[in-house]
Order: sequence, then structure tokens, then C-alpha cells
Amino acid sequence: MNGSDFRKRFFYAIFNLAIYSRSFSLLMSSALPIIKFLKDIGKKDTLSVGGKGANLGEMASAGFPVPDGFCVTAHAYDLFLEKNMIADKVYEILKVLDVAKPEELQQASTKIKRIVKSGDVPDEVKREIISSYRKLSRISHSLVAVRSSATAEDAPGTSFAGQQETFLNIKGEANLIESVRGCWASLFTPRSIFYRVENKIAHETVKVAVVVQKMVQSEVSGVMFSIDPVKNLKDRIIIESVWGLGEMIVQGSVIPDRYIVQKETFSILSKEISEQRVQLVRSGSENVEREVSKNCIDKQKITDEDIITLAKYSDKLQKHYYFPQDSEWAKEKGKLYIVQTRPVTTIKSTANINRKNKKDNVKMSDSPILTGVPASPGMGTGSVKILKSAKEIGKVSHGDILIAPMTSPDYVPAMKKAEAIVTDEGGQTSHAAIVSRELGIPCIVGTKEATKILKEGEIVTVDGTTGNIYFGSRIKDVKPQVTEEEERKILTATKIYVNLAEPSRAKEIAAKDVDGVGLLRAEFMMAELGTHPKDVIKRMKQEKFVEKLADGISQFCAAFGNRPVVYRATDFKTNEYRMLEGGKSWEPVESNPMLGFRGAFRYIAWPEVFALELKALKKVQEKHKNIRLMIPFVRSPQELVRIRRIVSAEGLFDTPTFKFWMMVEVPINVILIEDFIRVGIDGVSIGSNDLTMLITGTDRDNSEVAQAFDERSPAVLWALRKTIKTCNKFGITSSICGQAPSLYEDLVEKLITWGITSISVNPDVIYRVRRVVHDVEKRITNKE
Repeated sequence: MNGSDFRKRFFYAIFNLAIYSRSFSLLMSSALPIIKFLKDIGKKDTLSVGGKGANLGEMASAGFPVPDGFCVTAHAYDLFLEKNMIADKVYEILKVLDVAKPEELQQASTKIKRIVKSGDVPDEVKREIISSYRKLSRISHSLVAVRSSATAEDAPGTSFAGQQETFLNIKGEANLIESVRGCWASLFTPRSIFYRVENKIAHETVKVAVVVQKMVQSEVSGVMFSIDPVKNLKDRIIIESVWGLGEMIVQGSVIPDRYIVQKETFSILSKEISEQRVQLVRSGSENVEREVSKNCIDKQKITDEDIITLAKYSDKLQKHYYFPQDSEWAKEKGKLYIVQTRPVTTIKSTANINRKNKKDNVKMSDSPILTGVPASPGMGTGSVKILKSAKEIGKVSHGDILIAPMTSPDYVPAMKKAEAIVTDEGGQTSHAAIVSRELGIPCIVGTKEATKILKEGEIVTVDGTTGNIYFGSRIKDVKPQVTEEEERKILTATKIYVNLAEPSRAKEIAAKDVDGVGLLRAEFMMAELGTHPKDVIKRMKQEKFVEKLADGISQFCAAFGNRPVVYRATDFKTNEYRMLEGGKSWEPVESNPMLGFRGAFRYIAWPEVFALELKALKKVQEKHKNIRLMIPFVRSPQELVRIRRIVSAEGLFDTPTFKFWMMVEVPINVILIEDFIRVGIDGVSIGSNDLTMLITGTDRDNSEVAQAFDERSPAVLWALRKTIKTCNKFGITSSICGQAPSLYEDLVEKLITWGITSISVNPDVIYRVRRVVHDVEKRITNKE
């Protein structure tokens, strides 16, 4: 055989092989289904129908109430790309794209979507879709929901809410075909492209199926978690609901009702009912916002029976999938439907959360400037960047605090850069909450007014565990060096106390040159307990509550030995109490909580709640004789009389070492100081923060009037002097526990001159203030 014959035979063989391969490919391709009905789909079909489609089919097969429907498979998408020969064009554009440049990302997305939307849907695909739609509709054309279902979505650890498009209220064959093409194009939205690049998912490996289901015209809709995704409590089921269609709850455009259900017993542990004034409803072929009827604005969205039914579905879903589930549901004409489920991908270890929540090295304002719903744990500090829409995401740099009315998937590139996220609207299952938890970014939602109160460029600290936002910035976690001079004890006649709240710091601070705890804030410990005291009583869990609170207080008493520990009774405001589990069921909504239902008035109104604290103190008193009690925000001597009787009834005065103090923070405490003393108190502690605010009429948490807030105002100094001098006259102790002595050395000098018996300061200034006190006392002694 000569060379020419060999080449002819070789090329002939190659040609035959190519023809055979093409035929085999076409044969295999024709064997793949274009349509699959949900009843015939299981989890094994994920590569064909995507995560959403597989889950819906799996649920339908398992007997869950899923609306009827079918899936246009990923094979149909492949046929579409092949017919229009556009795959190479698309992937060439993506290959050179820099997703870190928002404008470039937007331009690439627009170009690719234009290519996809201009492509022709293959005839065989059209026929199958129309045939299945007629079968689903039976008689007339049904309204359907058309949802994208990417083959790589909802994989463990990589679930982002709303990556592709959903089209609702679609009617008619032509509209359905157009919506399917819209779902295919949505695989190339900016957020979808960005997400794949960030998660190192090759664009070519992701395909998109389309779920077509009968439209549920939701009178009420919502979401549910088979665990508490924020606190990682596995014995809870969280359910949220809104009037109308469910898009509003995911978008975060309204604050939903929130119900907490206990697993096993399916008891409803708490309900938080929100006011909802607008809802999303169908009008013709469109979804429009409509006002909620007046009698429904503040009404519970679903019945207790529905809550329990949904909780049982959620529990059953977790057991079916062997993994916690994040599910969407809807209610139409009295019937509940499950419309989607996906694995919860935001579960974090407790150790990690605790590490991220460490507050010891945070220098910020004592009180929060804003409070919302804690949605993702952790603490972040940075410069405020307010985004009015997703078009402004380019404003956010690494380390900024992203503030927005709400977020959507288009915000994700900016959210990746943010140190923390805060929104006006939304609940714990809104987009901002879900994505923030997945990214591990602190998040607070439902603040209602963050975009109004916070200012561009301000430095704030966001505590995603408590829902509080503070002015100020975080200090580097570096342990300061202690000098030999600081280690040497300095003797002063005036006692130097410390303000504390965290039991974990008790031993560390007790080792310093400090004479005791002048202000033990109860609020941190109460927040750790997590449940509103009224709810505790309702659930008959008082003993456990008392035991845990007593344990926290005991840690301070044990650490400080014989040195006094002055426990201030809880001084949560109503907005802070509402953040505790079950709080919204008990607490009123006040326009100004600082002047509302707080302090002594609350103890008289709810003596059974105050008794929980007193029982805890009595329990502590059995082992530690250094505990004291201080009553905050007393509005009249008559209030103090009643409080003293309640305290006496619990037997705290039976211990000789027990001391009963009152805070001086309302002007009436100064004006009628002698009347208060005659009631029977052992000492006072001046709360200079509130006292300054109320004397000067300056909101201490308002940045707009911050310059007018001055603890050294002549009027405030008069009040401090009068209080101290009167206490000395009657032979009782006087102290101060506000921020002022930690900041102003000249004020410390005045306090010593007037004869104050103790000063309570922040842990980081103990040595400095003691040195100032020592020097002032020395000068006074020398003069004498």
C-alpha cells in the first residue's frame, strides 16, 4: 500500500467515526426527556431538573402539599444553546470579564441576556412545553408560576437566595414560552455571574431547568426554618408570615409575623405580630402593591392551628432530607402549600460565634443608637455607606458598613465587601439575613430607620447578635502592657469601683487594683438568658431562670471576694425588652422608651418579674455576703417605698451586710433627695448619663445634638454637688457610675472635693482614675 492509499483510508476511517459519534450523540440526546412532571421526579434528578425542581418532585412524591406542575429539563436548555450556536459566544464574553468591576459586569450581563433572549426555542421543545401546559391546565389556560432551577444551586454550603428569575401569573402558551426563555437568560444576570466566579464554579458546568407550577394566589405566605438559623437552636422551628404573595418576605420589603414553635411538643413558644400596611397581590396578569385592610393591619396572619401544621411539615421535611430545611409556603382558600425547600446552609459552630461576638475590646457608646432584629451573629465596625438602590453598590469598599432600605440578590457583590449589613425592613428570613449568615457577616434587619438615622461616613459598630448599633469603633485586640507602677497598689480614701456586665471578665478585672463593682449591669446577663421574663413565667420556667441569673451574679461575687458588688436591677427599655424572645407579646411600643416603661415603675407594675431578680439575689446571698442592690430610675419617694417593701418581702434585708442603694438619674432624685433618703437607703450612685440628658434636655444618643451633651454643665455640676453634700449630711454613701468620671479628670477632682465616697469607672481607666484621686486627696490633705 502506497502512502496515498494509506492517507485515503485513514481519512475515510476518521470520517466514518465522526459520523458514528454524531449519530450516537443524536441518539442519546433524543433519549433525554424535555419535560418531567413533578410526580415523576426525585432527588436523583437534580442534574436534569435542578435543585428546586428535584426538591419539589421529592416533596410531591413524599406526600407534601405541593402545587401541581412540571419541569422543563436542562436538556431543553442544551438544545436551545445548540440550535442557536451561542454557547461559544457567551463563554468567550465571560472568559475575559472582571466581576470586581460593577460596570463591566453589568455590560457583560446585558450583552449575554440579549443574545439568549433573541434565540429561537427549538420546535420540539415548544411542542413539549405547550402539550404539558395543556395537560396541567386541563380545560382553560391556567395561571402558572415559572421558576428557574439551576443545576448547581442549593448545593451544601453554596446556597444563595434568588439567584435566577421567577415569573408569576403567566397565562397562555406564548407567554409561557417567553417566560421559559427569560429563565434561561437569568442564568447570566450580574448576581448569578458574580456568584459563580466568587464560588469558583465554572460557568459551563451550570445549566438551568424551569419549573412550571399552578399559581397559588396566596392570601398569606411565608417561610419557615426547621432550626433557629441565628441562634443555632435545633429544638426550635421558626415561621414567618405576611399578607399576600411571598415575594415581599424574601425581598424584606415588610416586617413579617414571627412564630417560634418547640419541636417534639409543637407548642407555640412565642408570637411576634407585626403591623403590615401593604401587600403584594395579583391584579390581572401583574402583581401590584395594595393596602392591607384596616382590620388586618395588626392581626395575626395565620391561625395557631396553621402554625402547628406548618411546624409539623417543617419537622417532617428535615427528617425526610436528613438535614435542616429552609422552606417557603403559601395559603390559598384555606389550604396550605409547600412551594419550595432547600437545605439551611448557615449553621455555624457555637465556638465560632462566641469568638466573633467577643465585646471586651470594643470602645463604643454605652447605649445603642439604633436597634433592630438580630439576623446574623457577630460584630463589625466600619464607615457607614448608605445605598438607596442596587445601582449604588460601587460605593461600598472592603470594611464598610452597608446600610440599605432592604437588599436583593443584586446587592451581593457589595455585601461580600461589607464588614456588616443593616436594613430598614425585613425579618430573619429576608434576603439580607440569609445571605449575611451565609457570608458570615454581622447583620441587623427591621431597624425601620437606619437609612435616616445613620449618616454617610460615620463610624459605627454593628452587633448582629443583640440587634444593637452603636457609635464608635473597635479597638485592636491587643493586650495592653502593664507597667510596674500600675502593678503597685495605690491607696486612696475614696473607693475606686468598676462598671461591669460580662461574667467572663469578672476574674480578670477583680485582679486589678479595684475596691469592688460599683455598677453590675443586669442587662447582659438577661440578654444571655434570651427569653422575656414574662414568657419565662408563662412557661413555668422560673426556677431555671432564677438559677441561671444567680449563677451569673455569683461569678462576680466570687471573683471579688469580700469587696462589694452593687447589682443594678434590670434597666432594659421597652424596645430592648422587645428584642428578647417573646418580648413583643408583652412590651408596649413607645415613641420614647428612655422616658417610658422602665425602672422602678416597671417593678411595681410587674412585681412577679422583679421577684425573679430578687430570688436570684437571695440565692446568691446564701453563699456571698458582698452583694448589694441598686434601684434605677425612681420617679418618686412613694415608688421607692413600695420597692423597698417588695425587696424586704424576699428577705434580703435579713442579712446584715446587705445594702440597698438608689440611682440618682432623674432630676426629682436631686430635688427631693432628702425625702428619698428618709425612705431608707444605704447609699446612692449618680447615673450621670441620664441625669445630664434630663437636666439639659439633650438626648444622649442623638448625634444631631451630641455637642450639647455636657456632663460638666453648671446645672449638672450643681446637681452632683447637692446630691453628694446631702448624702454626707445624712451619713449615707455616695457614688457615681456614669461615663463622665472615666472621661474627665477635672470632674473627678470636683467630686473628691465635694466628698464623694466612691467612683465607679470603666475597666480600662481604673489605674488612671485612681492616680488622679490619689493626687487630689494628697493636695487636700496638704492644704489641711
